[in-house]
Amino acid sequence: MKYPGGCYCGQVRYEVDLQSPDEARTSICHCTSCKRFFGTGFGLTTKVPKDAFRVAKGTPKEHVSDNGSTSLHREFCGVCGTGILEYGEEAAQKSRYIMTGTFDQPGTFPPKGEFFCKDRERWMPEIPNVFHKQEIQE
Repeated sequence: MKYPGGCYCGQVRYEVDLQSPDEARTSICHCTSCKRFFGTGFGLTTKVPKDAFRVAKGTPKEHVSDNGSTSLHREFCGVCGTGILEYGEEAAQKSRYIMTGTFDQPGTFPPKGEFFCKDRERWMPEIPNVFHKQEIQE
């Protein structure tokens, strides 16, 4: 099945081709980098195989930053600024982390877990019935 999405202004459109939504993993991230990039108290991304993602319209801009332990690549619309996806060096050849809210039907991919729970804002409740990790790898 194809799962389309895109930026706020429509200049960048993409599709993700998966056999089932179960091939994806949506996670909430409470790290400082995600909070700043998303402009909220957490980030929400959906991990998909790199080969399942295809830009259908436009050309996202890319920003690469040092995320402390890796180089983090983030792609976004150069017109409206909407974040489209991200990936670290370790995942570059195999995965893309799509900004979940950019899917046309983001509810198709409910969260399966939370990362950096040690940095969760006090006002944000723990999400029930998903995994919870204090760090990215533990």
